[in-house]
Amino acid sequence: MKARQIHEAAGQRTFAVIMDAGDEVMAALEEFARTEKLSAAQVSAIGAFSRATLAFWERSTREYRKIPVEEQTEVLSLLGDIALTEDGQPKIHLHAVLGRADASTLGGHLMDGVAEPTLEVIVTESPAHLRRVFDPDKGLALIRP
Repeated sequence: MKARQIHEAAGQRTFAVIMDAGDEVMAALEEFARTEKLSAAQVSAIGAFSRATLAFWERSTREYRKIPVEEQTEVLSLLGDIALTEDGQPKIHLHAVLGRADASTLGGHLMDGVAEPTLEVIVTESPAHLRRVFDPDKGLALIRP
């Protein structure tokens, strides 16, 4: 992974984060967020994965149903945010639309993904803090501005 700040103005920083082949995206972004001390940011990316795990939130069980993707896919859209947990650690929350070789798509919550050959990520820091707070009714930690 390579990262460089490409813009700063009015309390907002923008970074280009380029994943190399073999980089595990969620771990690399968490490391990046800790290094840059990000407390609130938006994430967007395109590129490709050699494999990934998507998930679907099952409201009835309050658990994610994992969807393994054991094939090369194009990352058509990867969007999400970085916020701090209640204990001050960065939490990466991403949703992905992945394109298969036959032009069909898969989508869902990104649990993990391995870049291949690259993933081009833009991270835009917000000057406002976003915090995740556990909502017992939903069974999830949700952003509370």
